[in-house]
Amino acid sequence: MSERTGEVGGTARAGADRGRDDRAPGGGTDRRREDHRRDDRRPDDRGRTGQSGADRGGRGRDGADRGGRGGDRRDRDGRSPRAGRPAVDLPRQAAYEAIEAVHRDDAYANLVLPGILRDRRLHGRDAAFATELTYGTLRVRGTLDAILTAAAGRDVARIDPQPRDALRLGAYQLLYTRVPAHAAVSSTVDLVRSVAPGASGFANAVLREVAGKDLDTWLAELAPSAETDPVGHLALTYSHPEWIVRAFAETLGGDLGETARLLIEDNQRPPVHLCARPGRADAVEVADEVGGAPGAFSPYAVYLPGGAPGELAVLADGRAHVQDEGSQLVAAALAGAEVDGTDERWLDLCAGPGGKAGLLGALAAQRGARLTAVEVAEHRARLVSQAVRGLPVTVLTTDGRTVGRDPDLPENSFDRVLVDAPCTGLGSLRRRPESRWRRQPSDLPALTRLQRELLGAALRAVRPGGVVAYVTCSPHVVETHVSVTEAARRSGVPVDFVDARPLLPAGMPGLGDGPTVQLWPHRHGTDAMFLAVLRRG
Repeated sequence: MSERTGEVGGTARAGADRGRDDRAPGGGTDRRREDHRRDDRRPDDRGRTGQSGADRGGRGRDGADRGGRGGDRRDRDGRSPRAGRPAVDLPRQAAYEAIEAVHRDDAYANLVLPGILRDRRLHGRDAAFATELTYGTLRVRGTLDAILTAAAGRDVARIDPQPRDALRLGAYQLLYTRVPAHAAVSSTVDLVRSVAPGASGFANAVLREVAGKDLDTWLAELAPSAETDPVGHLALTYSHPEWIVRAFAETLGGDLGETARLLIEDNQRPPVHLCARPGRADAVEVADEVGGAPGAFSPYAVYLPGGAPGELAVLADGRAHVQDEGSQLVAAALAGAEVDGTDERWLDLCAGPGGKAGLLGALAAQRGARLTAVEVAEHRARLVSQAVRGLPVTVLTTDGRTVGRDPDLPENSFDRVLVDAPCTGLGSLRRRPESRWRRQPSDLPALTRLQRELLGAALRAVRPGGVVAYVTCSPHVVETHVSVTEAARRSGVPVDFVDARPLLPAGMPGLGDGPTVQLWPHRHGTDAMFLAVLRRG
């Protein structure tokens, strides 16, 4: 599933250089193209950034010295540091705390960082700087670890966790940003001195070794040959595990050039997308209100220019919600598919956290239909209830696989069914950068079994003539084509695949040969959503 907010405090960008036709569907207006220009703060093809949020060697808005030397430094409660205590500027401290929580507690950066920024009272440019350091360091961890291993003369796994995370943060500044080398080294040594005092000399030596070469030189020395080991070369150059690179390349038909473009896009700062709810708001009006731009493809999408989306009035009053444009497109495709007969009962079988249920509920309200939203986890079911407040939606806290056994989920009864199946999330690595280092191939068997069982339940729930949309936020072939074809084969009911391409906006490029559709960050600017539409015979 993919219903995720963007990075907090960062500057969102909307759809530059995605290898797509910039024309809006049906010859749309310039409003749908105006934010497709490249942000000059966007990382280049190695993920390196320019000046985003703060002058990284000098002083930010609050006058804090980014190099970690001098300035009136205060702790999180506003007190001056104790005598002898290393002085660490707050944005870097916040980034370190978030990275440490991700590695120590298996936290997610997009969940833990906002609280740290609030506690540290960081806003504006300082919050943007802390966000960039956090997400950037997590995204390119694999490449950083290879470089740190070489610079330290020991495997990075043998370095204690606190100095290891600080070294990653320092190496990211040295290799991927315009922070002056002296500022990156001195501020990181100060940070190490505050969390692991005995390792400060070691950290200083390692970082000076890292600073002795630029990123391209390090990659030329450490990356496997592109000729003899193209997957290993791409994995180290663009900081993805090799098994994920192989999975992407397989789905892209073995095209390593396009695979590289996808990996590059995975390492960019993702835009924040809003969904203007049908019947409650218009995308152009919402874009005008928030200072954004209408989306390129979804008629409900709005691209935010930046900042924390939770502060917007359109979210607080229920006129819009945060949702990737790809998620909007697959939900709208289900609503647009032709059904034979009645069209009154809709079902979202895996509804948490509620973004797609919110859009489907709004569309159902316009048609006089009702949606049943199913979520097995209580806390996620509460999120769904919040997301669909005021819409014709009934939320059930139960397992979607109980179709036919649960009286609220009878067989042969629903006109439209969505299966937004739990998956590896490989299609949203831009938004959850730590996920690429957590997921393993061993996760696939249990997930694909669950996916097939849920799709089988959906095919029991839908009535003859009705339609089912199977959706994953992963392009891995075993979670997409293999899962859907196996579930359909084992279902015991007649099923026909519907060509999903006409269910997406006219003129949308790069949709393949059908009948299924795979969206891509580098082609469409969306998460890598997979869509299959099936009609019950």
